[in-house]
Amino acid sequence: MKFGTHFSPRAISTENLALPSTAIRPEQETAERLLAGDIRALRKARGLTLAEIGLRLGRSVGWVSQVERGLSMPSLGDLRAFAELFGVPVSLFFSHDVPVESERGVVVRAGSRRSLGTSESGLVEELLSPDLGGSFEMLRSVFAPGAELKTEARRPTEEAGYVASGTFEIEIAGVWHRLGEGDSFRFDGKPFRWRNPGAEPAVVIWVVSPPVY
Repeated sequence: MKFGTHFSPRAISTENLALPSTAIRPEQETAERLLAGDIRALRKARGLTLAEIGLRLGRSVGWVSQVERGLSMPSLGDLRAFAELFGVPVSLFFSHDVPVESERGVVVRAGSRRSLGTSESGLVEELLSPDLGGSFEMLRSVFAPGAELKTEARRPTEEAGYVASGTFEIEIAGVWHRLGEGDSFRFDGKPFRWRNPGAEPAVVIWVVSPPVY
């Protein structure tokens, strides 16, 4: 939808620092693997090839491939370039540490969600999925009172939503639907717009397949 909290980087650039493999901690390896998976998922969601990414970033195809396999760690500048290219906030590449090994890639605790967007945009989203891998992503979307998507959007995805609280209106293929708490919706590849006509924030649990963030 594109439309706080302190983050700890998933990957710290080792561009100017060579570390022996024995110095890499298991949690760092996990973070690097998750970052690589997110970048690969974003590229595929946008239908881009490794060569196209390399050309746009001014990098070699080999380097992009190594990043996607977790063999090369992008610097903070590289992450900003990836974020701009994919049209996502750079915060997407940062996350809280997951202290329990068995929960990594499986569980997302309420205080460890990745926040996307800003209050100024009228929409703040939190990624409920552990990462961008898999066939879908799940988001907690909070629409501010009066916020609206004025320009019709359309993308090659199947999407569904559940209104957890507030009043939410969504236009699908030219037809407006007014939804309240407990209502839900689904559409596939159709043009849509949304708005919050109420005086309170509208909270929608939104599922998108394949992932677009």
